[in-house]
Amino acid sequence: MANPRKPTSLKVVAGTDRPDRAPPAPAAELPLVSDVPPAPDWLPNAHAIKEWDRLAPILHANKLLTEAGLSAFGQLCALHGNTVQLYSAGLAPVASMVSQLRGLMNDFGLTPVAQGKVRPAGDVEKTGNAFANNGAKRKTRA
Repeated sequence: MANPRKPTSLKVVAGTDRPDRAPPAPAAELPLVSDVPPAPDWLPNAHAIKEWDRLAPILHANKLLTEAGLSAFGQLCALHGNTVQLYSAGLAPVASMVSQLRGLMNDFGLTPVAQGKVRPAGDVEKTGNAFANNGAKRKTRA
């Protein structure tokens, strides 16, 4: 039998407990929205409403739209609407506006890099030994 891990309580008693090796705390379980909500009436323009109507079903289908996240999602859509409006007028948005929009998009997993980092609610990721080679034998040099 493999060496079982020593329980945390025994590590505390022995004085070998290390906070940097503690397992990560589980993420908060926020309630998902039951149906795709309509766009809020406070969105600033048609571009923002169109973005809400485009993204809300996608996020809902992937279990990424929670009751607590509706406000942040609304801000993402409002910021997108304002950005598109500026570009349509021949103006460029300020860097902080673009940065905030990009940050919100990353939070919802809407960029290619962020897609791998955002997990749908309810998914449990099984973690194994990152250094295991799945039983493959090591190649030796001749």
